[in-house]
Amino acid sequence: MLIGYARISTADQTLALQEDALHQAGCEKIFKDVISGSTTERPGLSDAMEYARAGDVLVVWKLDRLGRSLAHLIQVVQQLQAEGIGFQSLQENMDTTTPGGQLIFHIFGALAEFERSLIRERTNAGLAAARARGRVGGRPRRLAPEQVRMVQQLMESPDTTAQQVADTLHVSRATLYRALKQAEELM
Repeated sequence: MLIGYARISTADQTLALQEDALHQAGCEKIFKDVISGSTTERPGLSDAMEYARAGDVLVVWKLDRLGRSLAHLIQVVQQLQAEGIGFQSLQENMDTTTPGGQLIFHIFGALAEFERSLIRERTNAGLAAARARGRVGGRPRRLAPEQVRMVQQLMESPDTTAQQVADTLHVSRATLYRALKQAEELM
């Protein structure tokens, strides 16, 4: 069974073009959303995916009607494939029920993975450059280096407990132990 999904971003737009194309393609049932593409919650898409059964094919007029991004599109199509449901995009002539359509979809997946790798690489390079300039990311340390030295001295005393020191500095024992561990690693 061919199941259609149509989406427009605002009520000012019309679904007529998409609906006509989906009917012409042979869709027996069409689910619709009037919602921005950036929105994660799409009731019409959720209903279409719940309605579809193994062997069915979800059809969209254009790829951008289904996914917010390439990564989201790939996630949705992989979910469909896991349930034995095919996917077709009319404008791009993509059909995952054919070997050629599966190849194109896998190329899209490889491109998305490549894009994620590039983003990760750029992020790591930026962090390394910041560290080289003396900037350290993350949350500021709760205890200053001089406080950590004081804690080390206090903890050497058999009369002082970690809880007493933590209470005095208004930190948790976990913060205290973490600061001590980091100080040991630097030595």
